[in-house]
Amino acid sequence: MNVKSYKDLVVWQKSILLVTKVYKLTDNLPKEEMYGLIGQMRRCSVSIPSNIAEG
Repeated sequence: MNVKSYKDLVVWQKSILLVTKVYKLTDNLPKEEMYGLIGQMRRCSVSIPSNIAEG
């Protein structure tokens, strides 16, 4: 396995797919949840690839 960047890691690539799915899912939630549940779910999902990239 030749890893030059965190972007080469399969786990990072899958975490980006998760972020995309979470954003699509939260688009369908009630807008009054925008700064509650929606924001929390989006921030949480984004933190996964961010933490992987950070090491």
